Amino acid sequence: MSTIDEGKCTGFAVSFVIPGAPVPKGRARVTRFGTHTPKRTRAYEHDVRLLARAAVGMAQPYEGALHLDLIAYLPIAKSWPKWKQAAARAGTLQPIYKPDLDNIEKAVTDACNGVLYADDGQIVSACKAKRYSDNPHLWVRITSIEAPDE
Repeated sequence: MSTIDEGKCTGFAVSFVIPGAPVPKGRARVTRFGTHTPKRTRAYEHDVRLLARAAVGMAQPYEGALHLDLIAYLPIAKSWPKWKQAAARAGTLQPIYKPDLDNIEKAVTDACNGVLYADDGQIVSACKAKRYSDNPHLWVRITSIEAPDE
C-alpha cells in the first residue's frame, strides 16, 4: 500500500491490529432520552481504544498533524461459490459493497480520540483500503508529519 509522501515523519508512529471483522461506525439514534450510539459500535470502539492504548503505552496524546494508514481485511463469505472465494483471495474481486470504508475509518479515529491524539481533526492525510481475507482484521498505522521544506 502506498502512502502520501508530502511530509516527513517527525518521530510519533504507532501501529496496531484489531482482530476480527472491521465494524463500521453506526449511526447514532436520537430519542426523547438523548442520543445513543449503537451497542455494537460502542463495544468495537472500546476494543480499539484498549488496543491503541496498549500500542502507545502511557504516552500523552500527540498534538501535531498526523497521517493515517488503514487496511480493512474483510471476511470471505463461506456461502460464496468456490470461484468467487478464490477471486477474493487472489485480490481480483474487490469488496465494493458494505461496510463503507469511511465508516470503518470513523469508528477507529473516534475511538483513538484522547488516546493517540487529542482530536481526530489532527489527521490531515490518509491512505485506506479494503481487501478480502481468510483472517479478517483491521491494520492501523498513525504517524506524525511535518510540512515539507519550502
